[in-house]
Amino acid sequence: MRVSGLLRLLSLIATLVATWLFLRSSGSLSVKTIRLPRWLGLAPKEIRVPKTKCGLSKPCPANFFAFKICSGAANVVGPSMCFENQILMSPVKNNVGRGLNIALVNDLRLLSSRFLKKTSSMLHVAGSDRLLSCPLGTTGQMVRMSSFDMYSGDPSLLLKFLTEISEGTLVLAASYDDPGTKMTDDIRKLFSSLGSSYAQQLGFRDSWVFLGAKDLRNKSPFEQFLKSNPETNKYEGWPELLELEGCVPQKTF
Repeated sequence: MRVSGLLRLLSLIATLVATWLFLRSSGSLSVKTIRLPRWLGLAPKEIRVPKTKCGLSKPCPANFFAFKICSGAANVVGPSMCFENQILMSPVKNNVGRGLNIALVNDLRLLSSRFLKKTSSMLHVAGSDRLLSCPLGTTGQMVRMSSFDMYSGDPSLLLKFLTEISEGTLVLAASYDDPGTKMTDDIRKLFSSLGSSYAQQLGFRDSWVFLGAKDLRNKSPFEQFLKSNPETNKYEGWPELLELEGCVPQKTF
């Protein structure tokens, strides 16, 4: 009986030792399995989503300018314009106003090679030495911007502004509050010549965003318009804001 009991005890001890060795080897194997990709340099890499200019939904192809224009929201939040990842006009920059907000891009004609000066709102030439001809539609620089009160302001200021736009200039426009009360037939015709399809309809408290160019042969594909209607307006007295984004060829249309 004593020999039999001793054999049973030895058998139990052997079983426990074998079980412990198995568990130890399994634990070591699992650790190695987890760490193996790291040892081999196969650890998964962080996936980074590429940022697009102006926060567009997808990047523009080569030789295209990226832009995004947002109209104002009622009479509370002003409009914003981004071109080639540069904010041209926005409430944060404090350069927007009630009515129509307009930015001109690449209004470069004959620039002095030595006396070119840059201000916050436009480029101008100082001096009259040798002039260089700068191609249009290739630099994408904002050269002038302004806002025009179309409710109680002087519409002749907008008429003069539009008349002075040079050929090939890109024109970005966004409404804020009321873009149409002081609109005249001459102003509507000028916007139409820039490629607008809705300038003739623009009225009191309408929402409008637009990108066109001087002497455009066809209508611009970059335009959105929403008529103010008390029955459908999102905000009390105003339609919802509009957002327009896209890619413009560096050689205008």
